[in-house]
Amino acid sequence: MNDSDVGLLYIQKHWDSFLSGFKEFVSIPSISTLPEYKGEVLHAAQWLEKYFKKLNFHRVDLIDTGGHPIVFAEYKEPNPVMTLLIYGHYDVQPVDPENEWETNPFQPTIKGDYIYGRGVSDMKGQLYAQMFSIQAWLAHNPLPIHLKYIIEGEEEIGSPNMQMFLNKYKDMLKADVVLNCDGGIFAPDVPSITYGLRGLVYFELELKGPKQDLHSGQYGGTIRNPIHVLCELIAKMHDENGKVTLPHFYENVRPLSEEEKTLLAQIPHSDEEWKKFVGMSQLYGEAGYSTIERIGVRPTLDVNGIIGGFTGEGAKTVLPSKASAKISMRLVPDQEPEKIEEYLREFLQQHCPTEIKWKLALHSCAPPAVMNLHSPYMQSAANALSTEFGKKPLFRREGGSVPIVAWLQQILGIDTILLGFALPDDGIHGPNERQNLPLLKRGTRVYYNLCKELLNMVRK
Repeated sequence: MNDSDVGLLYIQKHWDSFLSGFKEFVSIPSISTLPEYKGEVLHAAQWLEKYFKKLNFHRVDLIDTGGHPIVFAEYKEPNPVMTLLIYGHYDVQPVDPENEWETNPFQPTIKGDYIYGRGVSDMKGQLYAQMFSIQAWLAHNPLPIHLKYIIEGEEEIGSPNMQMFLNKYKDMLKADVVLNCDGGIFAPDVPSITYGLRGLVYFELELKGPKQDLHSGQYGGTIRNPIHVLCELIAKMHDENGKVTLPHFYENVRPLSEEEKTLLAQIPHSDEEWKKFVGMSQLYGEAGYSTIERIGVRPTLDVNGIIGGFTGEGAKTVLPSKASAKISMRLVPDQEPEKIEEYLREFLQQHCPTEIKWKLALHSCAPPAVMNLHSPYMQSAANALSTEFGKKPLFRREGGSVPIVAWLQQILGIDTILLGFALPDDGIHGPNERQNLPLLKRGTRVYYNLCKELLNMVRK
């Protein structure tokens, strides 16, 4: 029996042990956004610290960030052939609305092929599967790959301390490539690799009119209503073809290569199924692009919330003093988040009436990222998926944002392999989050075989 078979047999034989540890990890309510759970977030970090120490990693530290700690774990045998940096996060989203959960979100429950609980998919399941694949390897052989883990507890609040950490510990974090398990595939039998992510800028726009709320009968029709103005401004941010109208917005958008067009065309997608999933009779978006292109390779502008005036039950005839909106934009290469703020300010200066005062606050900012499709590391990941699934993976660009990927490119100069086994209907961030367990077992084998593929690559 070769080494690969021994490791895969270990995964099969010890799967119940994996599930036991998985449940224990998920049962820790590591909600980073709520201050009252700070102790539980630390508990999750300590749980990981204990796990790596049991595997006899050469170094395990909880590194203070000023917020929630980063778990740094390092395994290094003499004369490693390469260095692999593994990124993950141990924090989770809040569980509201809790009454919509069919099970206790922090008492992970198995029903059929699925396990339910907060964080089972995003991303404790993905992370723990990768860690278990290393456990399977080390149970029988030393691993000639220098492993470095950075697992943060602030991803769900925008990773406010991660850039500082990367800059401070550049030398410690040097690696050949990064493995990020915070990803997914199209379907249980359709393997895929994400090679691109959109960036994000998130603003809050506030408009101020009269000095205080006024009686709409006495004053209505004589002054500008901030809510009306806000609605007019929002309406002007897109034209009739779904195109964003901010000045210069599309100037630096990188066009798709012919290779990427071919790859995206291979993605199994049905607009009819998409309509059913979102519960809409028609789809809408920038004219001239397919749904797949609108999701991952075109920039967008969306209003995420509007606040203003009287919003309680019943009636109150008020002309509001102010109104505000939360606005997010998903960006693609080579759009610069800092420039987008300039374009939005220019738009507001052009279109907001002079008697209405406006204030714009930037809440979060993350650059887009595209990885090298032809790197040997990407090919190793594709080979590991092909070995397990019996077919070549599809390549896609995600509509969401994972800031760490671009920061690792910019600060450490290294690309990321995004390789996870979540499914589109896992319900992450919502009630009844779940993870397909047979798929996660396959994912564990993929992570194991990725080490084998990387070793084969560097030894050629």
